[in-house]
Amino acid sequence: MVTFSPGQEAARRLLEGPQRYACLAGGTRSGKTFLILRAIVLRALACSESRHAVLRFHANAARASIALDTLPKLMRLCFPDVALRERRQDGYFEFDNGARLFIGGLDDKERVEKILGLEYATVFLNEASQIPYSSALIAFTRLAQLVPQIGQRAFVDLNPVGKTHWTNQLFGEKRDPASRRPLRDSENYARAFLNPPDNEANLSREFLASLEHLPEKQRKRFYEGCYVDDVDGALWTYEIIDAARRTLEDIPSERRAAVVVAVDPSGAAGRDDLGSDEIGLVVAARGFDGDAYVLADLSCRESPAAWGRRAVVAYHEYRADCIVAESNFGGEMVRATIQAADPNVPVRLVCASRGKAVRAEPISVRYAQGRVHHAGRFGKLEDQLCAFSSAGYGGEGSPDHADAAIWALTHLFAQDDGAGIIEFYRRETSGGRKA
Repeated sequence: MVTFSPGQEAARRLLEGPQRYACLAGGTRSGKTFLILRAIVLRALACSESRHAVLRFHANAARASIALDTLPKLMRLCFPDVALRERRQDGYFEFDNGARLFIGGLDDKERVEKILGLEYATVFLNEASQIPYSSALIAFTRLAQLVPQIGQRAFVDLNPVGKTHWTNQLFGEKRDPASRRPLRDSENYARAFLNPPDNEANLSREFLASLEHLPEKQRKRFYEGCYVDDVDGALWTYEIIDAARRTLEDIPSERRAAVVVAVDPSGAAGRDDLGSDEIGLVVAARGFDGDAYVLADLSCRESPAAWGRRAVVAYHEYRADCIVAESNFGGEMVRATIQAADPNVPVRLVCASRGKAVRAEPISVRYAQGRVHHAGRFGKLEDQLCAFSSAGYGGEGSPDHADAAIWALTHLFAQDDGAGIIEFYRRETSGGRKA
């Protein structure tokens, strides 16, 4: 027999409410996903032949977290007499009444087309902090199966992030994240908060104490479960990046006027050297339309020989014009490391002589103008960009992914007349020590 805390019971009642969209936000291990999956199973059992989709951004995370962990635990505790058969090849679980529970990710085009080719009575976006609003919108269009017995419902859960995140705009501010206008049907959006203390019966004291003693930013997200103010004077926001997001199909190779592989070396000795920063390694292109496209983030923590080979492989794979490498960490040895893998690869060394924010600002202007597009989602790179402000970098560790992207984009925009990029670029490549 499963018992719920008062907070969990309030969340359970909300999930059974009349609204079309419901969000459970809050700290880690508070029972959000468990409660939503329980509500979905009840809906599936109430309506034969109904279809229900559980989606995360990454398919492998969906299987590991939902299919192999939370779902079996839920069935054992709450529905011990209910048979649930996995049809793994088809990507779903099936109940005796013919109802199906699909579990998948939004990161693979083929899988997305297969899953979103159907209509569902329930769509659940799990860990929605990782899911762009554009992807959420597409998933919500599949909430269309006609099931009068249970109606159509969309569920969302997440550990809160910045207040400008689309989930807070929808469920908190009751505004459309695209237009920023008030929702016409605000009554269809409901939200409850759950935090680890609401699930303390199932958590150890040591675990709760570890969450309570996290650094302030992480404590607010994973223990207090609240949305936080975005970085003051932020040069980037997730919304700006997401609004200009594209796919690789949007810029085929024949439409690329220039391609560059940028490397921001670190002192890492290899992948086991966890105390060192990563080697930032980003591939970007400029199209004949004048816009820039970030094609890949291949950053790694490898030995010099390994990351040198990685950069050269990317150079050939993306048919790049050159490799741009920051020389502050190693000087000419950086060039030698790359050319040891292929002596014919052209390497252009650049040297940082100004602060990170100064280097970042001209590129952030390009993003604000909608002239830089990410061909996919690059989580760590985007987190690092959004931690930049006019005062500098406010994130953890080194912005290795972001530094590489900024060097790549600076190189690609160097021939432009606007935003002072030429003057900035020449100044940055004239020498000096890395800030």
